[in-house]
Amino acid sequence: MPGIPRIAGIARTLTGTVFLAVSVFACSSGPQLQRIETQLADIQMQVLKIEKQAASKRDVAQLETTIGERIDRLAASGADIEAELSALTHQVEQLQAKLEDTDFRLAQLAQQIATTNQEFQAFRVSAELRDAAAPPVAETQPDPADPSTLYGRSYTDFQRGNYDLAILGFRRYVESFPDTEQTDNATYWIGESYYRQQRFQQAANQFDEVITRFPGSDRVPSALLKKGYAYLELGKRSQGVLQLQHVIREYPGSDEAKLARQRLDSLGIDDGG
Repeated sequence: MPGIPRIAGIARTLTGTVFLAVSVFACSSGPQLQRIETQLADIQMQVLKIEKQAASKRDVAQLETTIGERIDRLAASGADIEAELSALTHQVEQLQAKLEDTDFRLAQLAQQIATTNQEFQAFRVSAELRDAAAPPVAETQPDPADPSTLYGRSYTDFQRGNYDLAILGFRRYVESFPDTEQTDNATYWIGESYYRQQRFQQAANQFDEVITRFPGSDRVPSALLKKGYAYLELGKRSQGVLQLQHVIREYPGSDEAKLARQRLDSLGIDDGG
């Protein structure tokens, strides 16, 4: 019978709509979204009610078995089969009517879900357009006159995974404050931001800038290590290996040398020490 599979289909459609609403607008509020959520909850309750009331395949199978058993008994006893069949036919018609009513109610619910989903889509597009038109947040443009604030906010962007903003902030720092104690660090974090974005060639170039511009910086071992990693990611195996071996020779007791040995060992290459 068609009623039960259609209930399952409606339930899956409703579940998908509710999941979309929660994932896209988990933090949203407002009368329009609340009204949509109320409509979805009402539809869900109606589906559950129909599932409880609708005739199932088991009902139909049981009725067919009962009919067969009763016909066999009537045939054996020679009783009035016509009258008994008339009663059984009435039972079947009642069951069929119940299934047809269920189909009609399911069709109404399907239309209601479609309408609600269209309304929700319109709401989502409207929200996305509002977000796109929103002015930029002031904190993404820190005042370059304050080096501590500029560096701190850029590093916060890096920690949060906002790598484009981090690159922008650290570059402004390097350009505005080329000779502070944090300039080498800012230069290094630009390279790390590129590396996290898998922009490996730009990362390698930036790490090389740390090495050549700040040869006495404590960031040089890390820059050499990550430059080697970047070359390996680019498929430049020989260049990457040379960088890692250089870290081990020049900074043998450092954490970077330990990491370089581990990476070379994973590649099946001698550390060159």
